[in-house]
Amino acid sequence: MRHFGHLSPAVRTRLFHREPAEFSADSPARTLATALGATLYSPATRPRLADDVLKQLGSGVVSMVLCLEDSIDDREVAGAEENLVRQFADLDARGAEVPLLFVRVREPGQIVDLATRLGPSIQKLSGFVLPKFTEERGVPFLEALTAAEAASGRRLFAMPVLESPELLHLETRREALAGIARTVDKFRDRVLALRLGVTDFCSAYGLRRPPDMTAYDVQIVASVIADVVNVLGRADGTGYTVTGPVWEYFRLQERMFKPQLRHSPFLEGRAEELRTTLIARDMDGLLREIHLDRANGLTGKTCIHPSHVLPVHALSVVSHEEYSDARDILRPDRDGGGVLRSAYTNKMNEVKPHRAWAERTLLRAEAFGVAREDVGFVDLLRAGHSGGLPE
Repeated sequence: MRHFGHLSPAVRTRLFHREPAEFSADSPARTLATALGATLYSPATRPRLADDVLKQLGSGVVSMVLCLEDSIDDREVAGAEENLVRQFADLDARGAEVPLLFVRVREPGQIVDLATRLGPSIQKLSGFVLPKFTEERGVPFLEALTAAEAASGRRLFAMPVLESPELLHLETRREALAGIARTVDKFRDRVLALRLGVTDFCSAYGLRRPPDMTAYDVQIVASVIADVVNVLGRADGTGYTVTGPVWEYFRLQERMFKPQLRHSPFLEGRAEELRTTLIARDMDGLLREIHLDRANGLTGKTCIHPSHVLPVHALSVVSHEEYSDARDILRPDRDGGGVLRSAYTNKMNEVKPHRAWAERTLLRAEAFGVAREDVGFVDLLRAGHSGGLPE
């Protein structure tokens, strides 16, 4: 699969200076962690789940989480597990390509149990999402995943969700982060990415951010994100991919503040109607939060509605300017450091301090492609929407 693979070759040629690379569930972990993009959550109870999975792949989704935890009622768990087993068997029988599929479980015992019940169709599974992850809870989850991997012969990844009160409360945060770091470091090869459960963070204080504010406007949440990245998202080889928080809104809400999308990029792209639609769906807040995610060291995003996927992916494409700067910084003859003027003559590129940024940028370029010099995110949004936002 590849990002924007649902677009025709002619459209991709028009949009990309360098097209997104193909990858599969068997690609290196570093490639997959960068390529996760917008990870779409779906309750595991959906009766036509196999059809839903293939439909989403056809519209550009490359990673999905099939949820047995908070998205379903406690009384539905047994039925949802049975449904998962049936739907994976259906996908396997069709022999179709699927997105990277993960199952969000409640307890460690579900991992080994489901891996056994899936049988040969476990080849369609990429791993498990581990809720409310702490050092105490995390070890049994990761040991269960290791056992399931050994029994099935299938490489399985873990995506722990950082959402526990211990991580939020100031008096326990430092030790909670240290404990999580100790735990994931023991299982580094199995941990694909760390996911932030911002809804649970807000819940601990009875908060819910409105659609015209981002997670970074809620200071108690922003402080946790900063500390998670500080400890677990470092670029020195010890860090992990940390994904962005969920955006909860997808329908028109009463607005208190002005829209956050400037007119000019849409006027230049003759896409004023698209701007109006994005604002009506509260997507201007989502677009701002995606920018802030990247500025704060996060990669990819948890999504609960298909309409959120394209904005995440469009804003993940590397601009021609970013690509030019990254290539210049990483030139072999620049190993000694120094400062050079950007080829776009609008900024300073300092080789040693900007090296980690450049390496991450080229990883993102491999996964999401590099836009042509005259192509912006509005062009990518227009091409992907093909006449309208998905319902």
